[in-house]
Amino acid sequence: MNFINNEIEAANGVKIPQVGFGVYKLTKGKDFESAVGEAIRVGYRHFDTAKIYGNEESLGREIKKSQIAREKFFITSKVWNTDLGYKSTKKAFEQTCKNLKVEYLDMYLIHFAAPHYLEAWKAIEELYLEGRVKIIGVANFEIQHLEKLMKYSKITPMVNQLETHPEFQQNELHNYLIEHQILHEAWAPLGQGNIALLENPELKKIAGNHNKTVAQVILRWHIQRDIIIIPKSSNPKRIKENFQLFDFELTSEEMDRINQLNTGRRYSHSPTGYMINPIYNRLMKVFIK
Repeated sequence: MNFINNEIEAANGVKIPQVGFGVYKLTKGKDFESAVGEAIRVGYRHFDTAKIYGNEESLGREIKKSQIAREKFFITSKVWNTDLGYKSTKKAFEQTCKNLKVEYLDMYLIHFAAPHYLEAWKAIEELYLEGRVKIIGVANFEIQHLEKLMKYSKITPMVNQLETHPEFQQNELHNYLIEHQILHEAWAPLGQGNIALLENPELKKIAGNHNKTVAQVILRWHIQRDIIIIPKSSNPKRIKENFQLFDFELTSEEMDRINQLNTGRRYSHSPTGYMINPIYNRLMKVFIK
């Protein structure tokens, strides 16, 4: 069972499968095995994890269990706030590779613009130049963070992973990324499954035009904006549907109608606030050991 997947080329020429599978908040037990196993069967090869998710080892086991060659997969992980720094980031990278049972990563991101991200980036640049990671980038970076990073870096980030959905379209940042040849990757591309978004009358009309679900229409909207997406689900039917995005196309008028849904509403916390709180980070350091 293999459906079509598009690829997007990073600034260095490396190609990324545009539709990935996110494993945030998926448990490490039978539910995780079932969801990831089904995703692999459907045809997903791009998987997005992070140290903070606590499931790198589980993902590594499922990939190995598939008996599909490592080079067929595109594996992303992220360095957490408490591991930012030159030496600590390199150590965290090695631990992530050990957890996943791989020799290299396809993509490695700084999870948040927390303290010491400049030193962490230097370490990541070196890992890239050593061939240990194919694409390097960041997540949850706003324009001011990118400006500072690019001022001191040798290599411009190739990807920025952000909360992005029809109600929070990140248009200013999206245009900035295009200008600087940085790929836009969306986490929570379906607005964290918010019912108000998935029941939106305008989206339901568009979905009816194509005999698709609202979720498929939203994901297709991202695709046509040249955004990488990492939807997540533990439901086999939705896992399959979220991958069936290349047998229809939204018209320019439909794209415009979805663009009008932008309210600037986040469904998660601002990346410059809650998630870089030092107390929170200390608690998480205990949690992810």
